[in-house]
Amino acid sequence: MSKPRALHAIDGDPHEPYEPELAPPHNIGAEQVVLGAVMLSPAALSEVRELLDGSEFYRPAHARIWEAITTLADRDAPHDPLAVGAELGSDLTVTGGAPYLHTLIAQVPAATNAGYYACMVRDLAYARKVIETGTRLIHLGHAATGDDTANLRGAVTAEVATVTAPNSYGWPEPTPLTSTTTGLPTFPLWTFPDWLGEYAASLAEVTQTPPDLAGCLALAVLAVAAGGKVWIQAPAWREPANLFTVIVLPPGNRKSEVYRAMCAPIKAAEQALIADAEPLIAEAAIARRIAETNAEQAAKTAENAAGLDPAQRALALAEAAEAKLQLDATVIPPKPRLFSDDATVEVLTSLLCEQGGRMAVLSPEGEIFSIAAGRYSGTPNFAVLKKGHAGEEMRVDRMGRDAEHIDAATVTLGVCTQPGVLAELGDTPQFRDQGLLGRLLYAVPDSLLGHRKNKPDPMPADQEATYQTTMKALVLSLAHLVEPATLTFTAEAHDAITQLLADTEPRFRPDGDLAHMTDWGGKLVGATVRIAGLLHLAKHLRDGWSKPITADTFADATDIGEYFTTHAKAAYDAIGADPATADAKALLDWARNTGRTRFAARDAQPPLRTRFKKITDLDTALRVLETHGWIRRLPMPPRAGRGRPAAPTYEVHPAALEAIR
Repeated sequence: MSKPRALHAIDGDPHEPYEPELAPPHNIGAEQVVLGAVMLSPAALSEVRELLDGSEFYRPAHARIWEAITTLADRDAPHDPLAVGAELGSDLTVTGGAPYLHTLIAQVPAATNAGYYACMVRDLAYARKVIETGTRLIHLGHAATGDDTANLRGAVTAEVATVTAPNSYGWPEPTPLTSTTTGLPTFPLWTFPDWLGEYAASLAEVTQTPPDLAGCLALAVLAVAAGGKVWIQAPAWREPANLFTVIVLPPGNRKSEVYRAMCAPIKAAEQALIADAEPLIAEAAIARRIAETNAEQAAKTAENAAGLDPAQRALALAEAAEAKLQLDATVIPPKPRLFSDDATVEVLTSLLCEQGGRMAVLSPEGEIFSIAAGRYSGTPNFAVLKKGHAGEEMRVDRMGRDAEHIDAATVTLGVCTQPGVLAELGDTPQFRDQGLLGRLLYAVPDSLLGHRKNKPDPMPADQEATYQTTMKALVLSLAHLVEPATLTFTAEAHDAITQLLADTEPRFRPDGDLAHMTDWGGKLVGATVRIAGLLHLAKHLRDGWSKPITADTFADATDIGEYFTTHAKAAYDAIGADPATADAKALLDWARNTGRTRFAARDAQPPLRTRFKKITDLDTALRVLETHGWIRRLPMPPRAGRGRPAAPTYEVHPAALEAIR
């Protein structure tokens, strides 16, 4: 019969085999190298202490020597053999005496290998623990009487847990791979003027919804009022006053109620505009009917002039042409519209054209994104959103329809979507590639579900009336502007914009916090300029377009911009917009799903070849996981001879086997 495969040496050379039937798995030579190395090198001790706590040593004398070394190190005292001998005191004799401490030093081939041998000591200690557990399980089985099955199962489960429970000793707390979507800053309602900020806060309290919902909608409503009517002049460029705001909340958060309250002034203003326009529309409809009759009669006269002399025919044709031109010039103005809550891309384009280039989509659901992704057409189509965000010219020509031309299209979005829909935005690559994701101002507030008051504080009686009256008046005053107004900044505010540009630029560098979302960060200063314009109009309701924006107002806008920046990071993580993070999560998922506690790159690449075509493609993901503390590189074994060094092996944080953060 062949002997069992040898494991490790009992004494001497740590690579010599031993017969497992002689003793539990251990390696005295490896223990000696570890102790000698840590007495020689403080750096080696720092490395080894992350792997061992002292209980792993097989020989009790070695555990006592380790205790003496670490006690000295904790006092910032030297831990060389002479100091260790003094610390051992009366225990020096039972641990082998002073000569044995020098023997430990002599066993060290190189202090840099201490980590490798420490891993060996740790693994052998775990093997002994498995054997001890197995022995106890055998005893439990032999002691069973047949009528205590439940107790036996419980005892077995407890024993098995001692060797299967994760051991996080020596591991620092890992850093989440993605920005958390909880505990993010709350929308700074204090940046609003009192009439707006106090109402938004009271509405949030009454409805028991996050203040972010009312705050972001307040900005959206201001953008509806100013979009297409106001431009903001930054130091070297102009920004329109429209915004794309997206609030991410799960179902059941009373979004519709907040939308209804915040959008009420928009609806009231729209009805007022319609009432003012109805007489003009009726008059234009009558004029159009008369022009159609005149054009038809003139056309018939021209047709019947075939037998007349050339001069009469020419006169009849000229009169018919003039009547047709008069008909074309007699246009019935459309019924005023300020927003839609659901529209296809084609309908939104037509609404923009008929409403003079300004339109908004305000909805408690994010249908606009699924429509833009091609729900009906099968092909992503969101050119109107891209151009409408920037206030660009649009020329649309389609078969079977009149051409549509918009000098400066401005679209405002104020929509809410569910977390699942947000994650799916990354499934349409064009959204990222063509810049739609970078145009959105994201809010990812904490849901209050499960923490809502059953008796919230009531809203003061005058707040709702003040909000509705004030916002309606602002919308109407801007709607009646014949030509768009341009807002400017004071000299101090100009300097603040320049400083914000300087502060933002380094954040796009490879080590910056916006490096993976430059498409969004590149529009941060522009968005802040737009928000400053909207805050200015809200603070100066009657004559805002005749006053410059102050540095204080721009500072408030900067605070809102930083709020959106923090939330955009969380949103981009949910979308999976950072390829390096997405790769790291995929690799960590593989380790968890396969139960791998250790692996090399060559182990992970074949099952993940659809993501990592080559082994070197894993380098970035491995680096991200190492940086965040989810894996650590195990010490390399000592080099033996020439040749290519062994590939690195990585150990997985025990917490990764339970859940991915």
